[in-house]
Amino acid sequence: MQLLKARFALRATASQFQAWSTAKTRTASTDSKTVEYKPIRSVLVANRGEIAIRVFRACTELGIRSVAIYSEQDRLQMHRQKADESYLVGKGLPPVEAYLSIPEIIRVAKENDVDAVHPGYGLLSERSDFAQAILDAGLRFIGPSPRVVQQMGDKVAARKAAIEAKVPIVPGTDGPITTKEEALAFCKQHGLPVIFKAAYGGGGRGMRVVREMSEVASSFERASSEALGAFGNGSMFIERFIERPRHIEVQLLGDKAGNVVHLYERDCSVQRRHQKVVEIAPAPGLDPVTRQRMTDCAVHLAKHVGYENAGTVEFLLDDKGNFYFIEVNARLQVEHTITEEVTGIDLVQSQIKVAEGMTLPELGLTQDKIHTQGFAIQCRVTTEDPANNFQPSTGRIEVFRSGEGMGIRLDSASTYAGAIISPYYDSLLVKVISHAQDLSASAAKMNRALREFRIRGVKTNIPFLLNVLENQKFLNGAVDTYFIDEHPQLFMFKASQNRAQKILNYLGYVLVNGPATPLATKIPPSDVKPYIPPVPLDLSPEAIKRQEMTGENTAVQPPKGFKQILKEGGPEAFAKAVRQHKGLLLMDTTFRDAHQSLLATRVRTHDLLGVSPYVAHNFSNLYSLENWGGATFDVALRFLHECPWERLEDMRRLIPNIPFQMLLRGANAVGYTNYPDNVVFEFCDMAVKAGMDVFRVFDSLNYLPNLILGMEAAGKAGGVVEAAISYTGDVSDPNKKKYDLKYYLNLADELVKAGTHVLGIKDMAGLLKPQAAKLLITAIRDKHPSVPIHVHTHDTSGAGVAAMLACAEAGADVVDAAVDSMSGLTSQPSMGALVASLQGTALDTGIPLQTVSEYSAYWEQARTLYGPFEATATMKSGNADVYLNEIPGGQYTNLQFQAFSLGLGSQFEEVKKAYREANLLLGDIIKVTPSSKVVGDLAQFMVQNKLTADEIRARAEELSFPKSVVEFLQGAIGIPHGGFPEPLRSKVLKDMPRIEDRPGKELPPLDFEKLKADIKETYPDVSEQDIMSAAMYPQVANDFFRIREKYGPVKHLDTKTFLVGPTVGETIEVRLERGKTLDIRTLAVSDEMTAAGEREVFFELNGQLRSVFIRDENASKEMKIHPKAVKGDKNQVGAPMPGTVLTIKVKEGDKVEKGQPIAVLSAMKMEMIVQAPKAGTILSVAITNGQKLEGDDLICTIE
Repeated sequence: MQLLKARFALRATASQFQAWSTAKTRTASTDSKTVEYKPIRSVLVANRGEIAIRVFRACTELGIRSVAIYSEQDRLQMHRQKADESYLVGKGLPPVEAYLSIPEIIRVAKENDVDAVHPGYGLLSERSDFAQAILDAGLRFIGPSPRVVQQMGDKVAARKAAIEAKVPIVPGTDGPITTKEEALAFCKQHGLPVIFKAAYGGGGRGMRVVREMSEVASSFERASSEALGAFGNGSMFIERFIERPRHIEVQLLGDKAGNVVHLYERDCSVQRRHQKVVEIAPAPGLDPVTRQRMTDCAVHLAKHVGYENAGTVEFLLDDKGNFYFIEVNARLQVEHTITEEVTGIDLVQSQIKVAEGMTLPELGLTQDKIHTQGFAIQCRVTTEDPANNFQPSTGRIEVFRSGEGMGIRLDSASTYAGAIISPYYDSLLVKVISHAQDLSASAAKMNRALREFRIRGVKTNIPFLLNVLENQKFLNGAVDTYFIDEHPQLFMFKASQNRAQKILNYLGYVLVNGPATPLATKIPPSDVKPYIPPVPLDLSPEAIKRQEMTGENTAVQPPKGFKQILKEGGPEAFAKAVRQHKGLLLMDTTFRDAHQSLLATRVRTHDLLGVSPYVAHNFSNLYSLENWGGATFDVALRFLHECPWERLEDMRRLIPNIPFQMLLRGANAVGYTNYPDNVVFEFCDMAVKAGMDVFRVFDSLNYLPNLILGMEAAGKAGGVVEAAISYTGDVSDPNKKKYDLKYYLNLADELVKAGTHVLGIKDMAGLLKPQAAKLLITAIRDKHPSVPIHVHTHDTSGAGVAAMLACAEAGADVVDAAVDSMSGLTSQPSMGALVASLQGTALDTGIPLQTVSEYSAYWEQARTLYGPFEATATMKSGNADVYLNEIPGGQYTNLQFQAFSLGLGSQFEEVKKAYREANLLLGDIIKVTPSSKVVGDLAQFMVQNKLTADEIRARAEELSFPKSVVEFLQGAIGIPHGGFPEPLRSKVLKDMPRIEDRPGKELPPLDFEKLKADIKETYPDVSEQDIMSAAMYPQVANDFFRIREKYGPVKHLDTKTFLVGPTVGETIEVRLERGKTLDIRTLAVSDEMTAAGEREVFFELNGQLRSVFIRDENASKEMKIHPKAVKGDKNQVGAPMPGTVLTIKVKEGDKVEKGQPIAVLSAMKMEMIVQAPKAGTILSVAITNGQKLEGDDLICTIE
């Protein structure tokens, strides 16, 4: 301790010696009364956070030892580290009460040789008993005398003093009000509106404006309760409310000799709920005469009461120039900083020097020497969510980067990555102060500084502050206390993307909990980075300039293709060009059906886009590129956590010359159920706008009403209608009579009559043998010579190439193929084989074989990234038994994976046999999604339960069939050719309802606006495309929105990292957009778990250390952790903010109405009533009185 004292003695600055010298040479002429000068050697700050640090810095500059106190909850806070010494106070006391314990504070001061105590603002700063206790303990209080603190802190006494000093006042109560009855009596006598104010505190706490008599009692109770919690006294003061005033406050400084000066005024009109948000000094546009009158009144009042030290007199100024005294803040104000900036006077140092006994003249602070220069603005950056009614946001600051530079000052405390923002104290995080020559320049500096801030982990009000700073009325200085209320646009925010931190959270999740998407096999993704074949670059000055200005790639524009014909001439011109084309056209299925068949539809946008420029430049003569629709839509949302609409738009941007083709399931669109007609039409319209061209429309039962609806929707949207006939059976086998040549020709006639532009043959199981192909295509070509014919098949049997060659020779214009490394098995025939087979013939495709080879090399490497979904894990070769079981190629591998997951892997041969039996049981139906699922479900049901076809028929009335089977028999997906199987249908359905017409015909139109409104309640930033995704797949889309909000754009991750996460020590590159790339290095995963069951995962992000806390889902199962409300589940009510449960107003079984109070929470000295979001019955209550909750903790469940 002696060494410590010696150090501070040596650190005494010249200012102390100057003060001592000045005091020694005082004369009677300088003193209005005798003032003893006694230097202060040590100061304890009875406060926390940024104000404590502000005082410590002043002490350090003056060579004074600084002492901090801290509560148990503040053990890790920065203010205790910034002081020379720090001591715990209030052990065992609640967080706020620890700082309100006067005996504890005095004990620390006395035990540690403290000379003086600075109260800061808030807490005990306006408690006269605290000031008196400090003096009684032989210490000095850096502030006004206890008498003045008591007089000014008591709003009634302050009002009386103002009247005595002839300062204008607002009508109000003569004394504190303690009951709602007294409040009602005053309001009835003096009328409304009135304002309730805490009699023993300020800062907006316990303040309410009341305009309706019916609200007086409840508002009084809430205001009084807030005041009691904040200041220890619930007494209220009531006065008439002045409409549309400016809130102007005058900064004063007085000494012990009776001298008082003003440091001009501040405009604090930008307020929310009577709490200051943005302050300006001096008040812009204030009439000089009014300024002089106001400052004179403030100084006169201070001298009248014998005020010393720093303080503020607050006024309301109406639009006529009249001003009224509100109150005196007998302490330092939060916004003292802007006065310091415009006057150049250090208010805190001045406070300390006055407390030492120096007079204002000795400090050079006479009124004639005090001037303002320029304008200063202070913004209070708080941890509150402006998009959620400014509810407090607590937790760990994951990222903190501040805005700095010329003209910017930051006063803060716990502003660093890793800091914990607790719910126990005020939400102020950092005060940002700008200073410039005029108001607009100061606002520009503030705007720039706030935009430089990056704060992640907790919400802040920065978006709101930026809106204020960009408001023209604010920039003109024309604000009043209604400014925020009358400008709702201030609450319109562009959500922060926070992409980097969200991606780190995703990587952390995978590292801690394993893959976020289910993996089908144990084959790991490879480490390979597929080689992307180059495309020619345009290095002309014009192209480089274009890239600099627009971001367009400098690649040479790809050759024109059929897309340009479609764009210029429409669907009819496109169909004509296809029909007139010499040679065979190909549709490449690599981007959709190939990976659906071989890799469980898991290929990600990242890998599709990688090779897209090469495809555009080298395959411009493709009929189309199949790249969307079908299973890719829901798999993208469900398993790949990416938006299928964004995928389509991104591919269109890179492939502008090749028509895109999608699979449209007729009236089922891209879903597995029936939709209202308006949904199908809206979907097609949206798809065309996003880049889709050709709609291959089919129905899983060839049910014409469903097919024609899809055709009409695609046609109305402006797309190419390719009506497809789903092929099954064998037209070359005279013994198979149900689906004979006549059946298919009749269908073709109907589709051509309905206006199809292209006629498609969809051979989904690869059943079209070469001989059958010749018969079928020849017959259709003869009957419809001008209609282009497109044939789709699968190569399950191995005869796909031969069948497609036969189709071409018979007159087909287009056949499907997949690039070699993605062909065969249940995929499409090999593109290279078809190209090579037709080289030099009249049907030559015009595609160089070398180009196919380079394209194939990319996919050969890319395919290894999807090892966990590799079809060859269970299927080693093609199998001609497909001609027996008729399993569609896209279903074959999925069915095999399902069999393995159900423990039927060794019985897959039985599943295939059962598939055939199930098909015959159901009447030998067309099998393609969703009808193929019906057959597959029945087959697995039969194998699992060891049932034969005969047993199914015999026991149909007693068995519990799969849901899909029951719905099929009801007619939910249409009516099959030849009708439903009887008596099986009647036995299964009994008295269940049946659908005898087009299933979607009777469905009412979907109300898209209502759907959008419902979704926006939870996810306000969803797009129109998101709404359509939700219309297609409600639950899947909701899950996707939740994951996207939590983990951000994970589509930018490379595939291996996305599936299994990075390895420790590995650095990955994530390109978010042009010019924005993340370099992420994984450092470590903590072995230790927090009390909340979380592990800390450490990264380097662009060279800076970052960490995230991830719940260990396995290890935390054994821990007792309060459940969270599931986002989007409207039956669950979550805590809107962290806090303590004050009151529970419901119990299990209670009936509640929408808006009825459920519970009252308290956090950061603010009370929040949690209301029922809907009417219903309380199913369960998950909280108890006094319980501390985190944000989104489950409060109750309503049903």
